[in-house]
Amino acid sequence: MTTVPPRETPRPAGFWIRGAALVVDFVIFYLAEHSFRYAAYRWWGDDVRDLDTGDASLLVRILADVFTLVFAGLYTTVLHAMGGQTVGKMLLGVRVVDADGAPLPLGAALLRYFAYFVSAAPLMMGFIMAGLRRDKRALHDLIAGSRVDRVQARPRVRAAPPPTQAPVTPPVA
Repeated sequence: MTTVPPRETPRPAGFWIRGAALVVDFVIFYLAEHSFRYAAYRWWGDDVRDLDTGDASLLVRILADVFTLVFAGLYTTVLHAMGGQTVGKMLLGVRVVDADGAPLPLGAALLRYFAYFVSAAPLMMGFIMAGLRRDKRALHDLIAGSRVDRVQARPRVRAAPPPTQAPVTPPVA
């Protein structure tokens, strides 16, 4: 069997694939937030509803927002530090690494999470930078010293061709 060697230089993940991974992660954040709200309603019952309108109390909405921010921070920080991939990045085959290609340290992963807010602040221009720069790094990547690369495919193994047999000739008498 022969193997095809993987590429030596990683390819940076582009804007659209990163955006698609972010959408997948936002769906997870949405599900976590609404699960929290559902649990709050089940736990506190009518205590969290305004009796006049039936709406959730301001306290539950604030707690749900804080829960979502903490959940998103832990989710992205821990997963980026452990394996470089959130669920969205894993599904789309990209990974966060530091500028040298090594796994992202925990501190840099946490800094990257807080830098998301800096990227989002000026009309999402920090995120759009990933589509405009040659190295495909967004503002939060520059702040945290990270980059997002496509995951290299595992080396393909090609099966050896079947052995060829010489044609059988009948014995001559």
